[in-house]
Amino acid sequence: MSGTLTSIYNNVSYALGLHTAEMSRLQEQVATGSKVNRASDDSSAAYQILGLNSKQSSLKNYIDNISNVVNSLGYSSTIVQNMMSAVSETMTQLTQVTSGVYNEEDRARVAESVNEILEQLVSLANSEHSGQHLFGGSNTASEPYLIERTNGRITNVTYQGGYNSRKIEVASGLESVISLIGDDIFRCDDRGEVVFLGDTGAKAGTGTSSLRGYAWLTVTGSAGNYTLSIDGGLSTFSTDGTDTNLAVTNSITGQVLYIDTTEITDTGTDLVSVSGTYDIFNVLISIRDILSNNRALPEDQVEDMLENSLGVLEDVNDLLAQTEVSLGYKINFLDNLGDNLTDLKYDADDEVTRLQEADVTQLAIDLARLEILYQMSLSVAGQLMSMSLLDYVG
Repeated sequence: MSGTLTSIYNNVSYALGLHTAEMSRLQEQVATGSKVNRASDDSSAAYQILGLNSKQSSLKNYIDNISNVVNSLGYSSTIVQNMMSAVSETMTQLTQVTSGVYNEEDRARVAESVNEILEQLVSLANSEHSGQHLFGGSNTASEPYLIERTNGRITNVTYQGGYNSRKIEVASGLESVISLIGDDIFRCDDRGEVVFLGDTGAKAGTGTSSLRGYAWLTVTGSAGNYTLSIDGGLSTFSTDGTDTNLAVTNSITGQVLYIDTTEITDTGTDLVSVSGTYDIFNVLISIRDILSNNRALPEDQVEDMLENSLGVLEDVNDLLAQTEVSLGYKINFLDNLGDNLTDLKYDADDEVTRLQEADVTQLAIDLARLEILYQMSLSVAGQLMSMSLLDYVG
């Protein structure tokens, strides 16, 4: 008999315990609003929620990265637009100069304006956004353009940034450029012919020159004993006028210009132009110097140089326009990608909500039903537990 009573007691206690645990589970769901508070509540749903949470986190990181890239590229695009406006202003002024209506004093005034535009463009090229230089490629910590001055005026601008773009991941397996390579944006890289603008008679040699953009070639001496330089006389190279491919080196930049000296007939200064290799800064330096005419060049030579410079400015402006179009395309693509990823994140959010969020109304009904059953179970258990040995004997 003792074994039977013990068995009844154990069974009743176990059943009430299960009932109590179920009520506690429902009460916890009502309190938290979640039907999966731990993996044991629903292992299948918990596994799905874990995967969706990981997906949500990845999507959020991608969306944040896209926002950062779009902001950076948008800021870069604004800078390029401002530079295009400045170049267009220079072209307008240069057109007025080449039309012949400006005198020497007017040219000097335009030279100062070009100098101010040069200062502005170099400053824009060294712009920062969120503590990172925009046009330094992979090297965003320091200014990408090094400025050299003489008597307070810019005389040379050299790119010292990285030659690889800085990229960040904006989707699974997809990266986007966030920091641009200034040397690709502000310099043409389609080397063409070497043109000598002047009256010395110097011509391009047969070698492939490494000279870029503009350079001033000075020829001194006399027939049979000419001295040539492209760095203002810091380094000189002599010829007897029979060299067809004389290598003249700029000691500052290391760039080489190959010259055919056989037709040199006079001393003086030539402006050497290497088409397709211009950078916006040194072009403006040359234009400013041509307008200032500190070398006392003949009027017809100055006019030829300014005409050539106008064509070069058009090439540089086209380069900036191509960059602006490219940036606009990238920004538009990233905006669309961001919208798509945001939609995917919303879908993941909804799925997590569907799996996790409890139906409070249904929970209240289930809980009320369980409480009634629990009260009834307690009543029945009370009667069972109050049975005595006499009940069985009788």
